[in-house]
Amino acid sequence: MGIVPVKEALDAAEEEGLDLVEVAPLANPPVCKILDFGKYRYDQQKRLKESKKKQHVIANKEVRMRPSIGDHDLETKINQAIKFLQDGSRLKISVRFRGREMTRMDLGTSLLDRVVEMLSDYAEIDKSPIVEGRSMIIYFVPK
Repeated sequence: MGIVPVKEALDAAEEEGLDLVEVAPLANPPVCKILDFGKYRYDQQKRLKESKKKQHVIANKEVRMRPSIGDHDLETKINQAIKFLQDGSRLKISVRFRGREMTRMDLGTSLLDRVVEMLSDYAEIDKSPIVEGRSMIIYFVPK
């Protein structure tokens, strides 16, 4: 129809028994269509549901350990971490310190260095090690 005054467009919509719907309010001039508003809303909601189905949400997984963890236990935790990374999850590894272990932060740092070395084939560091309260935390993302 081209550029038409609002009153004329409303009259044309009423004549056809439909609604005047503004589909692009930010355009200059704003774009309106004559259509059934209920059906228009239904189609919009349907499109929104379809786009949500196609989204992939990245999960955050966490593996906790202590600075005095045994070699075999560490290996088990690393295997679990590798599974998380292969599934495409973001990984958080935290070393929890209890009691007097807080004075030996170097143990946690050396443990995290071992973990980084073991996971180097599967992940890269997202955030370098930080200390939050009684925990030392490092984040990984899959390669």
